Amino acid sequence: MKKQKTIGITGASGALGKGLTKIFRKEGYKVVGFTHSKKNNFEINNESPNEWIKWECGKENSLLKHLKKIDILILNHGIYNLSKENMNYEKSIEINALSKFKFLNLFEEIALNTNSEITKEIWINTSEAEILPAFNPSYEISKSLIGRLVSFKKNLLDKSMKKKIKIKKIILGPFKSELNPIGIMNPEFVSQKIYNLAKSNDYLIIVSPNPITYLLFPLKELCNFLYCQILIKMNSHL
Repeated sequence: MKKQKTIGITGASGALGKGLTKIFRKEGYKVVGFTHSKKNNFEINNESPNEWIKWECGKENSLLKHLKKIDILILNHGIYNLSKENMNYEKSIEINALSKFKFLNLFEEIALNTNSEITKEIWINTSEAEILPAFNPSYEISKSLIGRLVSFKKNLLDKSMKKKIKIKKIILGPFKSELNPIGIMNPEFVSQKIYNLAKSNDYLIIVSPNPITYLLFPLKELCNFLYCQILIKMNSHL
């Protein structure tokens, strides 16, 4: 009998988080929802996470014991603020980029130090704004940063590390949510597409109405891969 896999989802109380939770629960997975919402009580039902974990940005290390129980971690939290104040740039970079990078590092450390034969997976939602305009400079900068960090992380894994952890990048176009009430795509549709596409061994999970996205992102990732191969060869000769 196969062990029931546990899925961890940050931003689980948002539109996409709810959609993914519903699908994974329906498919028989256990779901742990990570949220920084200030609500004190979260409903538990057949479409909600089996368990809720509250956390604060900057205190990711406190989640170590919970992350050890996760088989697939989906990093989906983020903010979208149109303010042009410097403080907003700092918050966007901290929450959209650095927080996700801390999660990635923690989960990688856990995966590399476990004796389990199951390859752990981490999926990071970066967004089209990684390279395409979102008419929000702080959002674009933060998404560009996390996108670049994830690419480096993935491409610099050696063969033994790849057996322990699999990294996937989620690239989404505008979908309707509290962060983006004028989004074009339905979050339920996006969630189902993510679930279906993630079954493949592909690194990129792209769901967008923009055909340019399907051309630019694979090209960008190819360039990142080639650059990292050069770095690896240079380091091997030092």
